[in-house]
Amino acid sequence: MPDMDGLTAQEQLNQRGINFPVLILTGEGDIGRAVRAMKNGAIEFLEKPYDEAELLAALTAGFALLDQRILDAGKADTARQKIARLSNRERQVMQGLLDGLPNKLIAYQLNLSTRTVESFRATLMDKLGVRTASAAVRIALLAGLPGLSEATDPAAPHPDAAG
Repeated sequence: MPDMDGLTAQEQLNQRGINFPVLILTGEGDIGRAVRAMKNGAIEFLEKPYDEAELLAALTAGFALLDQRILDAGKADTARQKIARLSNRERQVMQGLLDGLPNKLIAYQLNLSTRTVESFRATLMDKLGVRTASAAVRIALLAGLPGLSEATDPAAPHPDAAG
């Protein structure tokens, strides 16, 4: 490439957050460049002259990885949309589930009755379309919620405070 080499292009993609499978095919391969490419997430580093079967295998793996990333991104988007429908109080109860707490401890932390927590929990599970707490936790983790507790501090004002 006239303006930049493949490793630089790969680094530019990474810096821009473009999560695309990269295959490096080079005429100037050395161990240092190969290590740099792999550390930056390359799926393969091939030197010219290359073996056709090796190239086809790498391309097949790259397309499979791309398909999986697209599928995973769709699942994560769906999970985020489901989580966005929860009220602030339902998110607080969800955080308790993520922390592995029983309803009594969630109720204590939120200064609610256990029955109220059970009601919020049932509502959030209905909104998420799940029947078990483990399925709700999977959706929350897929949506990227491990750090949810900062956003759902019971003392923090929230537009959905009536909950």
